[in-house]
Amino acid sequence: MADEELQIEEEGGKKSKLMLIVIIVVVLLGGGAAAYFFLFAGEDEPAAAQLAEGEGGALVADETENTSGSAEVGSALYVAIPQPITFHIPGSGRERTVQIKIQLLVRGSENEEAAKVNIPLIQGTLLKVFSSSNADDLVTEAGKIELREKALEEVQAAMKKYTGSDVVEQVLFTGFVMQ
Repeated sequence: MADEELQIEEEGGKKSKLMLIVIIVVVLLGGGAAAYFFLFAGEDEPAAAQLAEGEGGALVADETENTSGSAEVGSALYVAIPQPITFHIPGSGRERTVQIKIQLLVRGSENEEAAKVNIPLIQGTLLKVFSSSNADDLVTEAGKIELREKALEEVQAAMKKYTGSDVVEQVLFTGFVMQ
């Protein structure tokens, strides 16, 4: 009798282990199928077409209107001013020191080369614009935007005078520290 009970318990233990293994396998297969569905199912063709169109748009030179109204050709390129521009400006109570890191957005390789060749002219123009500002204005976001727009106007005017075209589409502040 004890042998029969032991044999029944062993069969029950084997069945529960087998059932546990089957459940684990089913859960893993279900998880794998769900992962495959979420990763690989769906509308891949429109996404691939949009990606190819986006890449082609970046590689193919297209005509765009910049803020001054002249048509420029090419993809967006960034020219970094090698050193941050540091200057002192008056403010209410005391004089402040400001340091601005700048990158220029240009369109096409011709404008990129023109900007690189004329970096000293651009730096001098930016320093002139920045030095004429006020620390109280630069504390606000609106003051920084106004300074950036004024810097763009002056840089474009200087580049137009010396190169015959605006060259720079945007002046971007990539670092701004005021002490």
